[in-house]
Amino acid sequence: MENILFLAPVEADGRLARPALEAMTAAVALAKSLGATWTAGLWGADVQKGADQIASCGAVKILGVTGPAMDEPKYASDASAAAALVKTSGATLVVAPAVSRINRVAGGLARRLGGRVDTHVTELSAEGGKVSAVRWYYRQRLNGSLTRASRPWILTVDPGTQVACACAPGKAVVESVPSPAVPTKTKVTGKRAPSGGTQTIRPDANLLFVAGAGWCKKQADGGTHVPQAEKLIGDFLSKTQSSLGGSKSMVDQSGEGQVISFMSHMNQIGQTGSTPRHPKGLATCCHGEEPHVVGWRFITERRAVNLNAGCGWAQGKADVLYVADAFKVMEEINKLV
Repeated sequence: MENILFLAPVEADGRLARPALEAMTAAVALAKSLGATWTAGLWGADVQKGADQIASCGAVKILGVTGPAMDEPKYASDASAAAALVKTSGATLVVAPAVSRINRVAGGLARRLGGRVDTHVTELSAEGGKVSAVRWYYRQRLNGSLTRASRPWILTVDPGTQVACACAPGKAVVESVPSPAVPTKTKVTGKRAPSGGTQTIRPDANLLFVAGAGWCKKQADGGTHVPQAEKLIGDFLSKTQSSLGGSKSMVDQSGEGQVISFMSHMNQIGQTGSTPRHPKGLATCCHGEEPHVVGWRFITERRAVNLNAGCGWAQGKADVLYVADAFKVMEEINKLV
């Protein structure tokens, strides 16, 4: 009989973030398919709020590793806490969200436990007691299904692939798990925000707005209008709370001082960037060639604005293509919103 552990760190406020709640949905569904029970394992400075969030979700018990050392993400302490939770639970299957704090330790955790790890999982299923995981390969161009006999098997579930668990909160009892004291040379001295001071990456936003290099090129009057482009895009993001994406050519211009101030390589999407999963997407001033389409493959509704009617978006890659000047289009949109 499989023993399932849902493993996740809590946020700074002690609660579980949306990616963790999505991964828990996959863990609960897998447990039901196997007719097995599942345990929750949380770590952080204080996990009580996170445990209360999932109090009614059906976990047979909630384990927690707490303490000041667990507050900030550090490899040594995180890996130690995760290993202690897996060993205490006796889990054969570990389901965790594919967030940076998990991704950083997943490989080392599998090594410590003598198990195996698979990342970028988008679906978990069980048939006849055999567990299968679906994941993407080669920059998310190929979709494959796999199963393993090795245990424990650690599976990290990509954010945006599941519905976030919405169980009612309650008062949970957390069983404390001691974690070995681990010396670490890493010391968190502070946090640095993007230079522009604008929050532009919003994974939960309904709309992804993508800016291409065309915003920084010469316009019809023969001049560039980067400050105007920055204001138009910034106003739209502020009013709609959309998430900002950028083509590779756009973010690469940041070193030349030719790009909007709040655009960075963290915003890059495409073949060499991220592959976000927003319900809707609006691409402006980018060609819609293969690298962009790879990054857009999980966007449900695709629209684009481009002056070139023969661009890649027009070749069946966009649901709607507006052949127009993006500056004028965004001016009108900002008036409407």
